[in-house]
Amino acid sequence: MAILKCHSACLREFTSQFPRPSRADNYKRRNVKWRSPQAAVVPNFHLPMRSLEVKNRTSAEDIKALRLITAIKTPYLPDGRFDLEAYDDLVNMQIENGAEGVIVGGTTGEGQLMSWDEHIMLIGHTVNCFGGSVKVIGNTGSNSTREAIHATEQGFAVGMHAALHINPYYGKTSLEGLVSHFDSVLPMGPTIIYNVPSRTGQDIPPRVVNTVAQSPNLAGIKECVGNDRIEQYTGNGIVVWSGNDDQCHDARWGHGATGVISVTSNLIPGLMRELMFGGKNPSLNRKLLPLMEWLFQEPNPIGLNTALAQLGVVRPVFRLPYVPLPLAKRVEFVNLVKEIGRENFVGEKDVKVLDDDDFVLVGRY
Repeated sequence: MAILKCHSACLREFTSQFPRPSRADNYKRRNVKWRSPQAAVVPNFHLPMRSLEVKNRTSAEDIKALRLITAIKTPYLPDGRFDLEAYDDLVNMQIENGAEGVIVGGTTGEGQLMSWDEHIMLIGHTVNCFGGSVKVIGNTGSNSTREAIHATEQGFAVGMHAALHINPYYGKTSLEGLVSHFDSVLPMGPTIIYNVPSRTGQDIPPRVVNTVAQSPNLAGIKECVGNDRIEQYTGNGIVVWSGNDDQCHDARWGHGATGVISVTSNLIPGLMRELMFGGKNPSLNRKLLPLMEWLFQEPNPIGLNTALAQLGVVRPVFRLPYVPLPLAKRVEFVNLVKEIGRENFVGEKDVKVLDDDDFVLVGRY
């Protein structure tokens, strides 16, 4: 009991050191305008996971010079694993026909259907086999900043030349959050920011791009909003690649775009190089527009996957939820190949319609 009394007395003595609020204090608090507290900035105490070796090191200026970058397709074996032999053939055909860079594991390459282990392995494989002949740009973006940082560290560790970063999708953030997200990955190396509101549900506005453009590692923007936006950036000295194949000719020769990050070049890399390097060529552009429209009648990469299978350069294997285009659309593709010329397309086999039963759909892999 004596111990309890002593404890009670000590507590009274401790609390008496703090003044009790008066009624006047309460009145003051009610009438003071509330202000939002400043967010605490937690210093980044992590050391960068980086190497200073320069075997495959490249600068943002090197990336800015690229005109034709192919968002490369990822082919599969019948059980859904990567078909690296077919992949190597695809990349070799890009190099032979003048592509200067490849996006590995982007939307076209179905990075969204890969584990991060698969993703980083494919980036490393591409660097190991082709890094001396083509710039390897790894899609290491994520809607989680933590994942984007980790994947980008690993991508540069295995030798990629640059990173592609999307803005956080689905769980969207504020404009200030976009700046913080990109600022978290830009210090790691050359970076292309990818703006495609139709997929992310959020536009990256010019005020965000102009802010992050202060980083020397920003190589440029892959812009899908349109050519007016492209011209807005190029007028301010920011490098832009068109993300829309059907607009890339006009973007390149009429709005100041550096080039294109292309899906169509998976099929016709030589003609896409001519479109980006050969000067203004509206007749060639008109010739290719029907193919581009065919490719994007369903969400990418459904059309591309179907076309490459019909050309015989990849197995007709789809990772779900992607499924091939229907028979009537496959017949249309055969006719497009004949109109443009089979010699302009990748591969050497005759183009085929393929039966529905020829396609393999894989849900577990």
